[in-house]
Amino acid sequence: MLISPAYAQAAAPAGGGDFFVSLLPLILIFVVFYFLLIRPQQKRAKDHRAMIDNLKRGDQIVTSGGIFGKITKVEDTFLMVEIAKDVQVKIAKGTVSELASKPQPAANANTQAQPASTSSTGGGFLGKLFKK
Repeated sequence: MLISPAYAQAAAPAGGGDFFVSLLPLILIFVVFYFLLIRPQQKRAKDHRAMIDNLKRGDQIVTSGGIFGKITKVEDTFLMVEIAKDVQVKIAKGTVSELASKPQPAANANTQAQPASTSSTGGGFLGKLFKK
């Protein structure tokens, strides 16, 4: 006969390290996704929740729809926001996207604004940059 019989080769010994080596790239990808995507998103959500919880009357806000307004009343889940003179809307707290500005307390009569000191190195951007 011209064709010789084919015999099965002996199987390589099963190594326990091969499984972990093949699983290592998947674990590495998960770790990278956690630190670059999941963790920053959780931090951003936590900061937004804290900002929503600390809203007070008089705060200037921006809603997710792009409406600027001043908070006139704070309820449990809703806010009354003045968007123009004598125009108030009731919005859900969750729609506040950012805090535009907090109300500034009135300055005391004893504290006066002092002019910024100028140095001998010169004014402007470069003077401030290379100030000693």
